[in-house]
Amino acid sequence: MFRSKKKEEISRLKSQVKDLKEQRDRVRSERDRFKRERNEYRQELNRVGELQQNPPPNPCPVEDDKLEKARAKFEDEWKSFKEQSLSSRERFEFAKQIPFLNSLEEGAGKKMDHYFFQDLWVARRIFENSPEKHVDVGSRVDGFVAHVASFRSILIFDIRNVPSTDSNIEFVQADLMNLDPNYVNYCDSLSCLHAIEHFGLGRYGDPIDYEGHLKGIRNMAQIVRPGGKFYLSTPIGRQRVHFNAHRVFSVEYLVEILEPLFRIDEFSYVDDQSEMHARENLNSERIKDNFGCHYGCGIFETTRR
Repeated sequence: MFRSKKKEEISRLKSQVKDLKEQRDRVRSERDRFKRERNEYRQELNRVGELQQNPPPNPCPVEDDKLEKARAKFEDEWKSFKEQSLSSRERFEFAKQIPFLNSLEEGAGKKMDHYFFQDLWVARRIFENSPEKHVDVGSRVDGFVAHVASFRSILIFDIRNVPSTDSNIEFVQADLMNLDPNYVNYCDSLSCLHAIEHFGLGRYGDPIDYEGHLKGIRNMAQIVRPGGKFYLSTPIGRQRVHFNAHRVFSVEYLVEILEPLFRIDEFSYVDDQSEMHARENLNSERIKDNFGCHYGCGIFETTRR
């Protein structure tokens, strides 16, 4: 009996010792963290002091003036924010500041570019044409696919894994340079936006294939039923390849490889200044210089022959 009680007491004491050691370790960890932050703060104070004593040369006084004004505005607003917190019942820890001193000049998002125009343009056309089944190959999920999924279901073929929890988006991992026969004559509407230029260059884990873009176009033609729509966008300009990144196609070349398989209904493009040009004439002399583009974006709406 006595031994049993003694064992229980020893076990209890060991447990207490263990808890004390864990508490000691936590205190030490917190102390070390405090020391690191204190040292970082001191280093920052020293750095600021050195800059004040030995300011660097001013290569751009106008920009520096804007920055100083932004800093002063930040400090005034931070002071006001802290003062407001004293009279509020809502409690938030004041964590490390993360100043954004140039946000006022950034605008409400990125500038309008290839993706902005092509995604909006083609999504609108799909809405207007209202196909029975639409399939996409390799387009951006966070742009074009999201646009289309907001009003209808869409099936994605992509060599990359594209997980989705949205009920309107279905995903099949596939290499469109090697078509599964089950997808022949599969749909009446297909899109491939800013993707065909990557086929066969290995950038996304696809096999190396010098003619990957041609195989992709031919296989996509097999997926679309005769009379169905095919929307294609890709970089246009002087024809070239930047290996592992992308190809750039001349407009004449794209017409040459598309016309045996599709009737070209409309051609639009985004120029080098990110300006959209809708429904341009492909019979124009401007096709010879790729409508003045070095790295533009050609947008084709076609019908399967």
